[in-house]
Amino acid sequence: MKACYSMDEIYDVAIIGAGVIGCNVARQLSRYKIKVCLMEKQPDVAMGASSANSGIVHAGYDAEPGSLKARLNVRGNELMDRVASELDIPFKRTGSLVLAFSPEDMEKIKILYERGLKNGVQGMEILDASQVQEKEPNVSQETIGALYAPGAGIVCPYELTIGAAESAVENGVDLFLECEVKAINITASPAGLPRDKYPPQDESPIFNITTSKGVFTARYIINCAGLYADSIASMTGDNSFSISPRKGEYILFDKIEGGLVNSVIFQTPTRMGKGILVTPTVDGNLLIGPTAVDTGDKNDTSTTREGLQQVMTEALKSVPGIDRRYVISSFAGIRAVPSTGDFIIGESRAMQKFVNVAGIESPGLTAAPAIAEYVEEVLRKSGLELVPKENFNPLRRPVKRFRNMGERELAGLIKENPLYGRIVCRCEKVSAAEIVDAIRRPAGARTLDGIKRRTRAGMGRCQGGFCTPRVNEILSRELGIPYDKVVKSGENSWMLAGRTK
Repeated sequence: MKACYSMDEIYDVAIIGAGVIGCNVARQLSRYKIKVCLMEKQPDVAMGASSANSGIVHAGYDAEPGSLKARLNVRGNELMDRVASELDIPFKRTGSLVLAFSPEDMEKIKILYERGLKNGVQGMEILDASQVQEKEPNVSQETIGALYAPGAGIVCPYELTIGAAESAVENGVDLFLECEVKAINITASPAGLPRDKYPPQDESPIFNITTSKGVFTARYIINCAGLYADSIASMTGDNSFSISPRKGEYILFDKIEGGLVNSVIFQTPTRMGKGILVTPTVDGNLLIGPTAVDTGDKNDTSTTREGLQQVMTEALKSVPGIDRRYVISSFAGIRAVPSTGDFIIGESRAMQKFVNVAGIESPGLTAAPAIAEYVEEVLRKSGLELVPKENFNPLRRPVKRFRNMGERELAGLIKENPLYGRIVCRCEKVSAAEIVDAIRRPAGARTLDGIKRRTRAGMGRCQGGFCTPRVNEILSRELGIPYDKVVKSGENSWMLAGRTK
């Protein structure tokens, strides 16, 4: 992770946006002998839609056959086992059920089944009521059938993003945080650099990218700016699409409720999306949601009484036994809905060597590794020479998690590093050593929320009531900043105003 940029550098590729798509694209390109930078306006990766979504690895029966969504969903699903293993992140193939409560729902399920066959989804079955109850005893007795897809699964969206970012940085990508793109200008040679030293390679443009950290120069731009991809594209004169925000509210339950269902439980989808789902998480909690409300505000991640009531009411229709006493948190995420109805991936018609990767709504998380492959091919066809590195390392350094260790392994680790014996977060069993490691890793944490996403400290039953002061202390010491300058998520999000004594 770089703090500043030298004007003497020219990047072959500049990626704008460090969500799950930008980070996976960066990792894919780090396999080659090219100079790549990844720019993110927030103080950490995975702070947009990648931090607040369902975490579902979709089987691939939803999207229209022939669409990019369909193609890349199925391919991304195929890749997820390998990617999760390489990045040392949890991934479980739980299977999914789309429940039917009426004959009309069953007709929709048959359509989904046929669509899945066309998309190449393997192993699907249409189940009757008794088969559904056998697989999931806690679903509603009013269920008359379901579509079962064994290839569906669950993953942690921000862990996938962080893992890809670490891998990319380890393999040579320069990451710039708090680096907001302000303007993009096109010239024949890099800004401020002599043409005899940096002659243009061909007649195509060179981009000068004005940011809050200075002017970057790149031969290609990949626009992975999520909700703001249309704004970034318009800086080059590309107004061919727009992105609309759609808010979804969620409720998270304590791990006591985590075993209520084993699969991802959907209701039959509507025009607004896949409806309210009920799913276990890879960390053992239960998650329900989201709503789907079109909003004009791309920054509105507030929750509402009405939205959360809708989530609870509709989730109880699928799984009546959910106990609201075990709610530990609620949150909202924003989806980037494209005007085109499909993923927008390809070289801009308005500007050569400017590649849009936009409108990546669901199943974008599933498709992320496949989108990275697709973008690589777009760059090849555009003329970028991609020569493989001999020393590319696909394996992220494993994360040592206290909660996953046996007594013998833990005893040896504590002997090696006593900080593994100091528990900071009691709810999630997170040690001080894990927090220090999360800060010191490539693309490491710089905020309380950054620690939370990497270690789960603060995600348990007490929601940080016990561990926040201790995490704050470690961040202060490791980053060399005053205790009261540690922030929750970014600028002006201080946890402390000053000393009282």
